[in-house]
Amino acid sequence: MLALLASDSLGIGGVGNEVRLLYRHWYGFFADGTFPPADPTWQYPPGAGLVVMAPGLLMPWLGYTQAFVVLTLLADAAVTLGLAVADRSRLTHGAWYWVCGLPLLLHLPLARYDVQATALAVLSLLLLKGRAPAAHRLGGALAGLGALVKVWPALALIGTPRGRTTREAWTAAAVTAATLLAVLALFFSSSLGFLRGQGARGIQVESLGGTALALGRAAGLWPGTAEVRYGAYEYVGPYVSTLGHLFLLLTVAAVLWLVLWRLRATRWSEATPLDAALAAVLLLTVTSRVISPQYLVWLLGLAAVCLTSRRTVMRPVALLLLPAAALSSLAYPVLYAEVVTGTPLGLAVMAARNGLLLAAAAVAAHRLWRATVTPVQE
Repeated sequence: MLALLASDSLGIGGVGNEVRLLYRHWYGFFADGTFPPADPTWQYPPGAGLVVMAPGLLMPWLGYTQAFVVLTLLADAAVTLGLAVADRSRLTHGAWYWVCGLPLLLHLPLARYDVQATALAVLSLLLLKGRAPAAHRLGGALAGLGALVKVWPALALIGTPRGRTTREAWTAAAVTAATLLAVLALFFSSSLGFLRGQGARGIQVESLGGTALALGRAAGLWPGTAEVRYGAYEYVGPYVSTLGHLFLLLTVAAVLWLVLWRLRATRWSEATPLDAALAAVLLLTVTSRVISPQYLVWLLGLAAVCLTSRRTVMRPVALLLLPAAALSSLAYPVLYAEVVTGTPLGLAVMAARNGLLLAAAAVAAHRLWRATVTPVQE
């Protein structure tokens, strides 16, 4: 992974430019006491600023890119260690899944901050498996911090058992997130500026909606094109706005399903919070207008946590995610030009990858519901 990042010439190349150019550019704004103003590529919640600032603040003797990679490797090591400790006590295989699965994404994880966000979610879930109230509070605090870094780690709390554990974890998450948000708003201007760009996002070429449009274009039924918008290739043309609104409705439907599951669930095991987190992130991923390749880092991390419990029902889902990760690397960076132009090869790779993600989401939702809601046959 390090060698690939050093050469950075695979496929379209330039995978590391996001850190070398964009993150370093943002760091200059933070040094001046402001979040990137009116920057359409800044699409992240305020806590992401801490990750962007960390290389320059914690390791100023290194170059920015080198320091970022070191911190990413430390986050990777923290995930591996946490999973290994959980595996050792239960003779499971979560750590091996993570160690073998992450390289399927090639060098991309080292050039994005998703490993750091995944570490917060993974460690949160591992702490929530404990019985001590202090562990529940710390797990909740990590989820709250993760929510301000990348939003989705808040879903680590969707499956906490009702009662004391939920009160302790959710309260800690809310207090942590609110406190950090207040501190960032106090010391940096435009901390909520990222919200302005979210509503204007279109259909990214790698999303399920993007695959549908690409199929329509290949069949001669849709005349649109792909253009760079908000730092990624999005489709532009007729029906894009309508399709975007449809996927927003699907996201709302996924959230409502998760709420219904939470209300209807009657059986909890030690694996339920882990399984619920993976199912929730999968559902919100496949209904999103944007599916960047680094999203697979999150899914691999959550699947690895599930595999630290013998009672997980997500083993088939974890298996589906491995080829999905490999295909994501083919899509970006190896064959990204083919994906953007919509050649038969690029279209086949994206259809296969998104088909696997859709299947994984459906299987995860079905197995979670069956394990926790469906009455047990006597």
